[in-house]
Amino acid sequence: MVSEYDDFLDECEKMTSMFRERGYPSRLIDNIKREVIFKRQTWVNKPILNMNRNVTEHEVIRKIESQIPKSVCTETCLPGYRKATLPGQPICCFDCVACSEGEIANNSDSAECFKCQDEFWPNERHDTCFVKSLNFLSYEETLGVVLLCAVIFSAPIPAGILVLFLKNYNTPIVKANNRELSYLLLSSLVICFLCPLIFIGYPKKLMCVFQQAVFSMIFTLCVSCILAKTIMVVIAFRAAKPGNNLKKWVGTKVPNTLVIICTLGQSLICITWLSVSPPFPEKNMKAQQGVIVIQCNEGSIVAFWCMMGYMGLLASVSFIVAFLSRNLPGSFNEAKYITFSMLIFVSVWLSFIPAYLSTHGKYMVAVEVFAILCSSLGLLVCLFFPKCYIMLIRSEQNTREYVMRKHDLSNI
Repeated sequence: MVSEYDDFLDECEKMTSMFRERGYPSRLIDNIKREVIFKRQTWVNKPILNMNRNVTEHEVIRKIESQIPKSVCTETCLPGYRKATLPGQPICCFDCVACSEGEIANNSDSAECFKCQDEFWPNERHDTCFVKSLNFLSYEETLGVVLLCAVIFSAPIPAGILVLFLKNYNTPIVKANNRELSYLLLSSLVICFLCPLIFIGYPKKLMCVFQQAVFSMIFTLCVSCILAKTIMVVIAFRAAKPGNNLKKWVGTKVPNTLVIICTLGQSLICITWLSVSPPFPEKNMKAQQGVIVIQCNEGSIVAFWCMMGYMGLLASVSFIVAFLSRNLPGSFNEAKYITFSMLIFVSVWLSFIPAYLSTHGKYMVAVEVFAILCSSLGLLVCLFFPKCYIMLIRSEQNTREYVMRKHDLSNI
């Protein structure tokens, strides 16, 4: 009996060694050993490792595992987590680490996480990939609708003023500073207010190619008209002095030529830009997490800022010339109004630069559309609202007799 019990203990030691080799914790092995010895008389009454006996190794393990805790240090890792081994611990001891951004684990006890494809993103639990949402300035969202309404309500204003100027084409206030330039400027402002329409909606190839070019050409035409008006104000008052040779420059030839030359300069920049490296639509996967930003890539960032710089140069020259000639006498001297309009124009676009560079996706487009509308409105209000006020409310000032009487009083 003693010999049989000794054999039983020897086989318990062999079983203990086997469990240690398989990575079971020492405390758990000791518990198993005590459990087996204590219950030997009830269900383990034969040598354990002798396969010819009635009780086999698998039966012992199955019976023990049904009565004691599982031989692991960590509970099962849920989906969305991966197993990370702990240094110096058995292989059954591990830590559950959450998957990183852009990765998932869709099974329990995953050894590693897997990255989602480019157009997919994990859910909050990191156990499933779903399709990323698209980000662009759409007509169906609130921001797009607000900007669209601003365009719809703004564009008819310069059109109405143009009709008013055409009806009063022979009055002093319309003829005072080159009415042809006023007609051209008002027509350009109508297009400026409509220009944001090509920025709203899903970016397509044709849309991306022409949106910046059309915007730059129209605004360059506007600023060129204002520059021509400013220079003509200076020439007109210098030519009025006796013995001055500037009288030959008074007329429509000089301002028309100036507008053509300034607009051609911007045309060369845009043609070179579109020929060498034109804008194109792209899907930006990295701008925002979990979102595909659909945007127009400028193609050549140098060409884009050359276009903006050229327009800024013309506006700055117009502002300086208008500011220097703001105190010239005259009933309808536009220099003061041009100064204010250019001040607003330059301020808007200087504010546009940091806002444009710090935003992405639909908000970047919205910033540019907002700058277009604000600068166009600034030009319209400063240059034409005072004239409309005189034509509609103070019509007695819009007569040749009033102008001549005021001129005579100023010379006394």
